Amino acid sequence: MKKIRLISNKEHEEEQRNEQRTRRRTAECIELSTQYLYRRAFSEISLLDLNLELKNGYSYNFLTGGDVDSLSFLKIILRAQNLDYCLFSTWCMAAEDILQIDEWIEKGKIKKLDAYVGEIFPNSYKVEYSMLKNLFKKHNCGRIGVFKNHSKIYSGYGDKFYFGIQTSANINTNPRTENSCITIDKGIYEFYRQYFDNIKSFE
Repeated sequence: MKKIRLISNKEHEEEQRNEQRTRRRTAECIELSTQYLYRRAFSEISLLDLNLELKNGYSYNFLTGGDVDSLSFLKIILRAQNLDYCLFSTWCMAAEDILQIDEWIEKGKIKKLDAYVGEIFPNSYKVEYSMLKNLFKKHNCGRIGVFKNHSKIYSGYGDKFYFGIQTSANINTNPRTENSCITIDKGIYEFYRQYFDNIKSFE
């Protein structure tokens, strides 16, 4: 006999939300959506309104209450200087964020870039991984490393300062509280650069 499970409207709505969260993109993203741009604009405004004067030897700590993409913290750096080199590390990332990075490279805001992603990324985020590989092929800007990775890091330098960013957030947006720290220091850049340069990619 077939069993039928009766659920409430609230349970049904929750199941639909869970299904949407686990659904993977099946087509490449070719332009930034208005929704993405508005969401980013509203989420970043509080950060950028701080008008931080980034000083060598200082660290700046943040707690965000949701809807702040970790790229927002890299954007604080890019408002102060263009980057000769940048690396990022993330478990996963969104297609729109890959387009944003592509735009920054096109505009000369980032000259050289290395990307490090988690071991699940090539198979669980096939479209995003394809987009990331195409970006690196188009710009010939660095390398992609795939390994058992769950760290969320940015590090790099421009003509004004070296920096490191640690954040609990992946390169995507979610409604959870996240913590981040920007440190302006050559030592932290060298610490991260040395570690990630020695990563042997699965790919």
